[in-house]
Amino acid sequence: MTTRVLTGITTTGTPHLGNYVGAIRPAIAASRQPGVESFFFLADYHALIKCDEPARIERSRLEIAATWLAAGLDTERVFFYRQSDIPEIPELTWLLTCVTPKGLMNRAHAYKAAADANQAAGEDIDAGVTMGLFSYPILMAADILMFNAHQVPVGRDQVQHLEMARDIAARFNHLFGHGREHFVLPEVVVDEQVATLPGLDGRKMSKSYDNTIPLFEGGAKGLQAAIARIVTDSKLPGEPKDPDSAHLVTIHDAFADAAERAQLRADLKAGLGWGEAKQRVGERLERDIAPMRARYEELIAHPARIEEALMEGARKARAIAAPFLVQLREAVGLRRMTAALSASGEKPAAAKTRPPEFKQYREADGRFYFKLLAGDGRLLLQSEGFASGKEAGQSVARLKREGAAALATLAASRAEGVGAAEVATALAALMAEE
Repeated sequence: MTTRVLTGITTTGTPHLGNYVGAIRPAIAASRQPGVESFFFLADYHALIKCDEPARIERSRLEIAATWLAAGLDTERVFFYRQSDIPEIPELTWLLTCVTPKGLMNRAHAYKAAADANQAAGEDIDAGVTMGLFSYPILMAADILMFNAHQVPVGRDQVQHLEMARDIAARFNHLFGHGREHFVLPEVVVDEQVATLPGLDGRKMSKSYDNTIPLFEGGAKGLQAAIARIVTDSKLPGEPKDPDSAHLVTIHDAFADAAERAQLRADLKAGLGWGEAKQRVGERLERDIAPMRARYEELIAHPARIEEALMEGARKARAIAAPFLVQLREAVGLRRMTAALSASGEKPAAAKTRPPEFKQYREADGRFYFKLLAGDGRLLLQSEGFASGKEAGQSVARLKREGAAALATLAASRAEGVGAAEVATALAALMAEE
């Protein structure tokens, strides 16, 4: 069974070491595993909740996209897109909002923190709280459920949001499933060792705390200068130090192998000075980061390459999202009106429409083909030739089972004048019959 993995980063700033270790690196590693289908997105709608500076959001989207590509993301293997390029996501957000209890949102960490701060300051409990902030977990749920992700790599601070997404999905399935599970309940994936990386002051590395270590900004000198500012205890060179309570060691361990980790610990216990330890940590991180930095700088200099990759990713993602949203609209009652009730209240006869269908055949060249026809007989999709009828049949079976998502890896093309949405809708209808 294919496992779908999804993750994203809010586009409000320059990527830092914590973003790379906690989200980008583990997600890219997962995308390289067999049997994994990965979705990576720039969470630019989420950015609007926290930032009202358009230029900053624009720059951040560029920098984050370049970071993922520089870190080794293979866009041929994955779905890489901007959240704002998938209009089905905000529509799904509304469908989910309509089934989400307000009490669930009242318990969200971000809202509770804002409410508690207001209360402590003697302000109205909701002062400065926008509906974007309050409903943030629902948009996050839509990001995940739109593609029925099985696993979502996150930092431990985001676990609550994943639990909320599961609750919302389960409620929607209960209300509108009628024996069908529309949504997969996503599983949280947290690297217990480095999922939340400490910043310069020991708190979680976050732009909110202004304690981040830049991933690429400032080059090698900038990286080493940031590491030099990491807070340590006051013990002098020669004095034994406790590596297990040192934030510097935690950052080192996120990049080091087992032998390197053991060596640094032993040296600190033997009296290694903090200055020398920071130099060593900087050199170890630079070995991994320098090659990525070179790729990043090349991409930043050619943003059209990034845009092309994102638009192709959006096309692939919408081939899944569009037909799935049709299914969800049907589930909640937002259906096409094929006939109106007569004045007497009698139900008119249902219009007779043929469903779409596949045709398989063999041409004079000896190769096997298939085509997808609309209910009115129009050609929607035409395959290339296969060496055997079995291969052609297996491709048809995949399309019936997976819908438009399978098109990304199948040798078939739309007929002239036929849009992707029409093909996706036809395939969704065939999936419903399976």
